[in-house]
Amino acid sequence: MTQDVEMMEPQAAAVVATAPSNSVSSATASSTLQHLKEIAALIENGAYTKEVRRIVRAVRLTMMLRRKLRAPVVAAFLTFALPSGSEAHSRLSSYLPKEDEHEMDVDTATLVGQVSFKYSLPELEIYCYLLVLIFLIDQKRYNEAKACSSASIARLKNMNRRTVDVLASRLYFYYSYSYELTNSLAEIRGTLLALHRVASLRHDELGQETLLNLLLRNYLHYNLYDQAEKLRSKAPHFEAHSNQQFCRYLFYLGKIRTIQLEYTDAKESLLQAARKAPAGAHGFRIQCNKWAIIVRLLLGEIPEKTVFMQKGMKKALTPYFELTNAVRIGDLELFRTVAEKFAGTFSSDRTHNLIVRLRHNVIRTGLRNISISYSRISLADIARKLRLNSDNPVADAESIVAKAIRDGAIDATIDHSNGWMVSKETGNVYSTNEPQIVFNSRIAFCLNMHNEAVRALRFPPNSHKEKESAEKRRERQQQEQELAKHIEEDDDDEF
Repeated sequence: MTQDVEMMEPQAAAVVATAPSNSVSSATASSTLQHLKEIAALIENGAYTKEVRRIVRAVRLTMMLRRKLRAPVVAAFLTFALPSGSEAHSRLSSYLPKEDEHEMDVDTATLVGQVSFKYSLPELEIYCYLLVLIFLIDQKRYNEAKACSSASIARLKNMNRRTVDVLASRLYFYYSYSYELTNSLAEIRGTLLALHRVASLRHDELGQETLLNLLLRNYLHYNLYDQAEKLRSKAPHFEAHSNQQFCRYLFYLGKIRTIQLEYTDAKESLLQAARKAPAGAHGFRIQCNKWAIIVRLLLGEIPEKTVFMQKGMKKALTPYFELTNAVRIGDLELFRTVAEKFAGTFSSDRTHNLIVRLRHNVIRTGLRNISISYSRISLADIARKLRLNSDNPVADAESIVAKAIRDGAIDATIDHSNGWMVSKETGNVYSTNEPQIVFNSRIAFCLNMHNEAVRALRFPPNSHKEKESAEKRRERQQQEQELAKHIEEDDDDEF
C-alpha cells in the first residue's frame, strides 16, 4: 500500500501542474476564436454594404492576431465560417497539421460553437484561404503553403467582386512569397502575368499594383533588369492606392535606375521609398537606406553621419559606414580592405557589383584631395599616393588626371614635359551659379513633397452621397475600435 501511494502521488501532482496551463491555453484559444468571429462579421457587413474599408480593417486586425493562431483555432473557425460538407472546408482542413490528442481534447471542449453562416460568402471563403495560408507560412510549412496558395489563386480566377479585391491582393502577395520561400519563383511568372492582365481587364487597381510589384520582384530576383524595365514602362500608370505597394514600387524602380546608371533618378526614388515606408517596416527601410547610400556615393556625395545612426539601423549599416569612410578619405587600399572584409554582406545585399563601380570614385576623391593640397605635384607622386598597383602607374595616373580634368572633377592642367599636375587657384564658389542651383533643388524638393501630400489625401468613394446617418457611422467606428482594443488587451494579458 505504501508503494502504491508513493507511485500515485507524482501522477496526481502532474495532473495538477498541467491543469492551469491547459486552462490558460483554452482561454487564449477561445478568445482568439471569438476575435476571428468578430472579424468574420465585419467582412460579412462589408460584403453586404459593399464597403471595402471594412474589409481592409478586417485584414489589418487579422495581422494583429496572426501570432496567436493555432491549428485547433483555425480548424474551429473553418467549421464556423464554411459549410461543413463544402469543398473549400475539406480542402483547407486537409492543409492543417494534426495536433496531439491531449491538446485536441482540450481545444475541442472549449472551441465548439454553432455555425452562424448557412451558406458561404465568397469574401469569407477567400478570407479562410488567406487565414490558412498565413498560418502555414508562420509555421514554416512551406510545401503546404505552396499548395494552399495555388488552390486559392485557382479559386480567385472565378470571382469578380470589388469587395474581394483587398483579400485577393493579400493572397497574391503570399502566393508569390510561398514560392519564393521554396526557391521556385520562376514557375509562377506566367501565372502572375495572366493575373495582372485579368486585373487590368476587371479594373482591379489594387490588384494591378500588387501584381506589378510582384512581377518586378520576380524579375529582379533573377537579375532580369531589362525585362523588368520593359514591363514597368508598358504597364498601366501606378496610381498608388496603397502606400505599402507604392513604397515597394519606388524601391524596385530605384534598383532598376541604379543598374541603368541613372543615379539621380535612383536616389530620388530610394529616398522617397525610405521616407514613405511605415515605421514598422524596419527591414524594408534598412534595404532602402543601403541602396540609397551606394547611389549617393556613386553620385560623388558623402551621406551624413546621422544616416548611419538611425534607431535600430546602426549595426546593419556598419559595413556601409566603413565603406563611406574609405570613399570620403579617398584611400584605395582601405577601400579594398573594407570590400574584402564585408564581401559576404555585400553579396547577400546584392550590392557587390555596385561597390566595384565605386573604385573610380575613390580614386577621383583622392585625386581631388591631392589637387587641393598641392599646387604642383608629379604624376609619380600621385600614383604613389593613390596606391595604383599596375605595370605602369605613372601612365595610369596621367590618364586618370586627364579624365578628371575633362569631367570637371578638378581644376588643373598637366605639364607633360615635366610630368607634373599643376592645380589652379580655388575660386570663390559664391561667385558662380552653384549656390543658386542647390537652393533651387531644395525648393523643388519641398514643393514636390507638398504636392505628393495633397495627392495622398483620401476620400471614401461616393462621399457626396450620404449612405448612413452620422450616428450609425459613429456606432460602427466605435465597434471597430473596441474590437482592436480587445485584441491589444489580450496581447498585454498574454505577456
